Amino acid sequence: MFKNLKVVELASVLAGPLAGTFFAELGAKVIKIENKRTNGDVTRTWKLPTESKERSISAYYCAANFSKESVLLDMTDRSDYEILINHIKDADIVICNYKSGTAKKLKVAYDDLKPHNASLIYAELTGFGDDDPRPAFDVVLQAETGFMFMNGEPDRNPVKMPVALIDILAAHHLKEAVLCAIINKLTTGKGKHIKVSLYESALASLANQATNWLMEGHIPQPMGTQHPNIAPYGDMYLTKDGKLLVLAVGSDKQFENLCMLLGLVFDEFGTNAQRVAKRDALNQKISECIAKKASGFWVSELEQSNIPYGIVKNMQEVFKDSKTKNMLLHEVIEGIETVRVKTALV
Repeated sequence: MFKNLKVVELASVLAGPLAGTFFAELGAKVIKIENKRTNGDVTRTWKLPTESKERSISAYYCAANFSKESVLLDMTDRSDYEILINHIKDADIVICNYKSGTAKKLKVAYDDLKPHNASLIYAELTGFGDDDPRPAFDVVLQAETGFMFMNGEPDRNPVKMPVALIDILAAHHLKEAVLCAIINKLTTGKGKHIKVSLYESALASLANQATNWLMEGHIPQPMGTQHPNIAPYGDMYLTKDGKLLVLAVGSDKQFENLCMLLGLVFDEFGTNAQRVAKRDALNQKISECIAKKASGFWVSELEQSNIPYGIVKNMQEVFKDSKTKNMLLHEVIEGIETVRVKTALV
C-alpha cells in the first residue's frame, strides 16, 4: 500500500516507533535514526532478566521496530547531520519525539527541515504539550490523566495498565493525523506540521469515564474488572476446574438467556438498573452456578446461548489460540530471530 512512501523516524522508546512500524508493515521504507552517542534506542537495553546481555536488542525493542533500516547518527557531528539531511530531502514523513527544546537544539525541528523538503509531513509527539517540559513516561501519564486512579481494586493502591497504554494510544492518534496529512498532500501537494501529545491522547481516550464526570459529576472509582454502568459486565466467576470466567452481558435479552442457562429468576434482576443496584446479590447467585461445572462446559453453553464471555488467559494460553497465528510478524534483526504482534489491518 505504501511501498513508495519514505519515513524517517527520529523517535525512540514506544509511541513514535510504533507509528513507524505501522507504515513499515504497509510497505513503506522506514529509516530509523538512532542516537550514536547512546548506542541507539534506549529500549535496546530494556531486557528481561532471562534475555542475553550480549544481544544488541531486547524483546521490548523488537515489539516496536519491524522492517526498518537502522542508522546510528550523532546529530552534533556535521557529516552525520548531512546524512540525515540527505534522507530528509526525499522523505515523505518524519516522526519525532524529542524532549522540549531538543529538536531545535539539534536542528531537526520542523523549521530546520522544511527548507530541505517543502512537502514534508512532520509528525511530532510531545509528552504534555509545548508548555510543560516534563519527561513523559507512560506511568506518569496514566497517573496524571485519571487512568491509574480508577484502575485496580477498591481500597487498594492505584494500578497502572501492564502495557504502556498511553504510548500505544498516542501512536494510534499520530497515525490517524499522518494519514489525514497524506490525504491533504495528495490534493494540495503541501506538507504539514502535526503535533500530538501523549497527554491529550490519554484525555481523548477516557471516553465514557470522562463523560460520566463531565455530565453527571461521577468520579470513577476503582472497581476491579467491573463496569460502573452495566452488570454483569467484567464480573468474574471461578469454574469447577479453576478457570476464571468473565461475563459481558450488555442487554436484557442476553441476561434473559443467561437466566435460562443458569436457572435463575429473570424478574428479580430484569433490568440493567436492577442488576447494577443489586450487583453483589446477583454475582453470588451466578458464582454458585458457575462453580458447579468446568470451563469447557460453560464455553460451549454460553456460545450456544449467544452470551458474551471470556476465559482469563496468560500469554502462553493466548498464543496457543489458532486465531493469533496470522497476527505474528517474524524478522531477523541484527542476526537475531524476532517476532511481534502486527497492527490489526484488514
